[in-house]
Amino acid sequence: MPQPSRQAFLNPLQIKMPVGAWTSLGHRITGILLAAGLPLSVYLVDRSMRSEQAFADVSAMFKMLPVKGLAVILLWALSHHLLAGVRHLLTDFNLGSPLRTARRTAWFVNLGAIAVTLVAAGVLL
Repeated sequence: MPQPSRQAFLNPLQIKMPVGAWTSLGHRITGILLAAGLPLSVYLVDRSMRSEQAFADVSAMFKMLPVKGLAVILLWALSHHLLAGVRHLLTDFNLGSPLRTARRTAWFVNLGAIAVTLVAAGVLL
């Protein structure tokens, strides 16, 4: 009679994933962040358009550090999600599918999203 297999402890921090996997995971996470941040963004835009005072109130909110931090996170999520989405779209057309090219485009997405975020955050701050 065969012995039952032992359960293995899986530590996700010890798994070495390639850069493409991190990019794909980031694409999913940023999609969730964007979906979660959309109601707040719509509310702030709606509120800022009601009157001059409401616009001033919303502008004052963006001077607070936690709101700035949230805005930078959402900027990163938007830039990463957009770049990764274009990358995935191009691979659907067999552009950038070879492994070497796929790794380069994954690095471009990850570093490009950070660069876009830093530039946008410099304008924001």
